[in-house]
Amino acid sequence: MPVYDTARTEGCARHYIDPEASAHDLLNDATEWLQYARGLTGLLADLVHESDTVDCAQLALSLEAIGALTHMGVQCTAQAHARICWEKSHDSAETDRATGGFAVEIQTAE
Repeated sequence: MPVYDTARTEGCARHYIDPEASAHDLLNDATEWLQYARGLTGLLADLVHESDTVDCAQLALSLEAIGALTHMGVQCTAQAHARICWEKSHDSAETDRATGGFAVEIQTAE
């Protein structure tokens, strides 16, 4: 699993992603972060339904936590997408370089 360093500055969660993480690892991590957010949302909804009074400060803090978890999941997904696009363009550039920029089509007689 990639190593993360998370910090909170200026009202946003900051998420540093391991440069060696594969797109597959990043998508798995995004799923994990989003499942945490989903679980916390369900728990919070249950607590609000069962409570006679709602502490607005605690509710706001909980909603911010859900937002931070969701933001980390989105960051992982965006990084995975960027890496997939980079690998695809890098592979395409290598193919073009190997063929001299010309498409090679092989036809067989049937």
